This record gives sequence, C-alpha cells and structure tokens, in this order.
Amino acid sequence: MTTVPYIPAVQPRENYLNVQHTIKSWLLTVDHKRIALLYIASITFFFLIGGVAATLMRLNLMTPHGEMMSADTYNKMFTLHGVMMVFFFLIPSIPATFGNFLVPMMIGAKDVAFPRINLLSWYMYITGGTLAFCALVAGGVDTGWTFYTPYSTTFSNGYVGLTLIGIFINGFSSILTGLNFIVTIHKMRAPGMTWFRLPLFMWAMYATSVIFILGTPVIAITLTLAIAERLFHIGVFDPSIGGDPVLFQHMFWFYSHPAVYIMILPSMGVVSEIIACFSRKRVFGYEMIAFSSLAIAVIGFLVWGHHMFVSGQSVYAGMVFSALSFLVAIPSAIKVFNWTATMYKGSVEMATPMLYALGFIGLFTLGGLTGLFLATMGMDVHLHDTYFVIAHFHYVMVGGAVMGYMGGLHFWWPKMTGKMYNEWLGKFAAFVLFIGFNLTFFPQFVLGYLGMPRRYHAYPDEFQVLNVMSTAGASIMAIGYILPLFYLGWSIIGGKDAGPNPWGAAGLEWETDSPPITENFEETPIVTHEAYNYADMEIPSVATV
Repeated sequence: MTTVPYIPAVQPRENYLNVQHTIKSWLLTVDHKRIALLYIASITFFFLIGGVAATLMRLNLMTPHGEMMSADTYNKMFTLHGVMMVFFFLIPSIPATFGNFLVPMMIGAKDVAFPRINLLSWYMYITGGTLAFCALVAGGVDTGWTFYTPYSTTFSNGYVGLTLIGIFINGFSSILTGLNFIVTIHKMRAPGMTWFRLPLFMWAMYATSVIFILGTPVIAITLTLAIAERLFHIGVFDPSIGGDPVLFQHMFWFYSHPAVYIMILPSMGVVSEIIACFSRKRVFGYEMIAFSSLAIAVIGFLVWGHHMFVSGQSVYAGMVFSALSFLVAIPSAIKVFNWTATMYKGSVEMATPMLYALGFIGLFTLGGLTGLFLATMGMDVHLHDTYFVIAHFHYVMVGGAVMGYMGGLHFWWPKMTGKMYNEWLGKFAAFVLFIGFNLTFFPQFVLGYLGMPRRYHAYPDEFQVLNVMSTAGASIMAIGYILPLFYLGWSIIGGKDAGPNPWGAAGLEWETDSPPITENFEETPIVTHEAYNYADMEIPSVATV
C-alpha cells in the first residue's frame, strides 16, 4: 500500500480584496482601493441607466415622426440621459475610480490624506445619485440637463427640486475628493518623489482637483438659488418677478465649462501613462504636458461665455470669449503633439489599452477641432442648438473621456484584480467601439450643419437616412460597451495571474503585488529616478502575457 505524501494547501497571499469578506467590511472600509471599486460598481450602474435612455432616444429617432414616444416623454428621456451621464458618470468616472485607486500608490503613500472623508464622499455620491434617479424615474424631469430658467424654476411640472438636491449633494462628493487628492499629493509623497518626478496622471488629477474645489461651489450656489426660486418664488432668475434668466446661464456655465475639463483632463493623464508604457519611452516634453494640465484648468474658467453667443451678450464680450476659447485649445494641442512625438521611433506595441489611447487621440482631436467652429461667433449663430453641438460634445466626452476611462480600466485591471483578461476580446471590443462611435456621431455633424435642431423628438423626412445611420451606430457602440462587462468579469474567475507588472510599465504602482496589500507597500519606497525610466527596464512582450 502506497501512501500519498501530504501537500499543504497553498494559502492565497493576503491582499486588499481578501483581507475581509463581509459586506460590512466593504461598506465601512477606509481603504482607498476598495472605495475605488465601490465607485466603479456605482458609476457602471448609472452609466447603464444613461445608456438605456440614449438607446430609447435613438430608437425613437429612427422615424421622422417619432412614433415610439410623445414629445413630453422624449424630453424626460434626454434629461435622464444627460443628468446620469454628466453628473453621475463622466464627472466622477476617472477621478473617483482610478484617482482613488492610484493617487496614493503612484506617490508611494499608504492611503489618501483623509480616509474617512474619502468614504464619506462615496456615500454622498450614492445619496445624490439615488435622489436624482428616484426623481427621474418617479415622474421625470423635462428641462434638459442644463435646467435653464425660468422654465425649470417656474413652469416645469417635473421633479426638478429633488433632482437638483441630488446633484447638489453629489457636488460635495466632488469637493471632498478634490480636497483629499490635493492634500495627499502635497503632503504624502514618498522620499525622492519631487514634483517633476510625479507621473503625468498625478498632474492631471491635481489640475482636476483644483477645478473641483474652485468650480463646484458655484454650481452648488446656482442650484440652491434655483431651488429657492422654485419653492419660495424669490425673484432670482424669473423675469416676471424681477429675476434675470441670463444670470443662470452665466452661473451654470461658469462651472459647467470647467466641468468639461474635469471630464477630459483625467483621461489625458491616463493616455500619457499608456502612451509612455506601450511606446517604451519617456513622454516627450514631460514638463510641457504637466504645465498644460494646469493651463487648461486655469483658462477653462475664462471661456464660459462661448455658450452664450446667442443669449444677447455684447459683441465685444463675445469677441473676448471667442479668443479665449481658441487659446484653451493650445494646451490640448501641446498634449496631442507630444504624445505623437513620444510614439515616434518608439517600440509601439498595440495592446488593448494602447488601442483605446489611440482612439482617444483621434476622436478627441476631431472633437476639439469642431469646437473651434463653435468658438467662432459667426459659425455658432448657425450651429447653435443643432446636432452639430451634440456631435462635438460627444466626440470630446465619449470619444475622449470615455475612451480614456476604458483605456485606463484595461491598463490597470491586472493591478486591481491580479488577473489578465482575454487580449483578443479586448482588442475586438476597442475596434467595435471605435467603429460604432463614429457611425453614431459623425452623421450628426452633417445633420447639424443642415439645420436639424437638437432635443426634437420629430424631424423632416429628409433627415431620416442620417438618423438611421446614427441609430445603427449606437447599436454597434452598445456592443463595444457590453463586451468588456463579460470578459473583464470572466477574468476574475478564469483569467491568468497577472503578476506585479504584466505590461512592463514604469511607476511605483507596478512595484507592488497584484492585487496590492492593504497598505500598498511593505516598506515606504524611495524614489531615485525620473518618471518613465524605460531606458533602464527589461520589457516583457505583451504577446506573451
């Protein structure tokens, strides 16, 4: 009789995911990495809600007379889409997820400066999102996501007040997140981590946090005044009781145009990390990209008037805002040129994150160039409130911000979970998303130029072909978003172990285990080299991962 030798079971290494398994340990966690995962789950939910609303809108627009839903229902649908996507997905998407996960790890810290405030910010986000979602589902809001007065404060019969309260509470979540990041980056960097050794993602998060803190109180005050006028008939915006409706537009866009850079700056930081990694080079013009992030944050506060060329503001004010709008394009162009120069003569490897980064560069560039049309007063008079604006906005926000988010998700997924996803499926999903996006939104440039107004549930027959193309593209784009849910989810169960650094990337976060331990590092790292020191690294091939 032979005896089988006893082989002790290998205990899984303790990390931030398996250190505790109870629901309470997740809901009361102060670990920045777990809070990042809570945000990922939350914003995915709101993204799906906004996506369903967009799908219903596009189905209604397949026919010229909009037989699927009434004009009032259509108004509520695009408001639901806009509120969910802008306030509860795009604005918190990268800062609250990758920012939370990576800011301490990239600078060699064990956590953010204020861990409990970090958890509080997630609860405020959930509270605000729940209130807004309940309001939009219970009876809906038909004002559009911009809540223009006096319609929103006097005439609308929807749940405007409850929706505004939800957005107001969510704003405090943004302020707390920005405060946490600024203090963390200032005070908790590892020894040797000077400002010009910071990864460019840190510069992007720092600039975004400045906008959070300076801009969000303005929208909070604006929404408070709108609620007060709606409830107590105080004459702030309604001209019939002594208010000024254009004042609301000034206050709203003073925040909401910088909010565009809240959405796009973090994606630019993600793209800098990906381009450097898969080109195996230090980013060309590191200092210029770093300072261009700060320049975008500052100049972004000075261009809000280009939303108001047709609101009756003076021609001279319009000229100033037009010039400033052209000026803010320069820092963005610096980034695009420097990313291109980084790839030049680099060992470029077309991994899934790199495909998303390249998609970002192409789509964001087109979105930015079409923004110059809208920054020109004469053109804007013709294009204002048409589908040209819709296409421009989505090329910047979806083609830019969401492509950056998807690139970052695929880049840092192995670090978050310790598992690799199917690389072929990842590339396929990126390709499908790129094709579907362009088929959806490029026809809308033509529609807008031809004069089709936005927010209409019906349109002349001659616009049907382009609208059908746009709806077909939306169906393809939806596949590109749904596929990652499956293969990323499957990777957690059946994916190959990633190892600490599957991409051969530079940066402190890649010097930890995957997934990291709760404290991130066994010992506080000491930084002795510049960012992106690929010249001194052994680089694995992505094809072997």
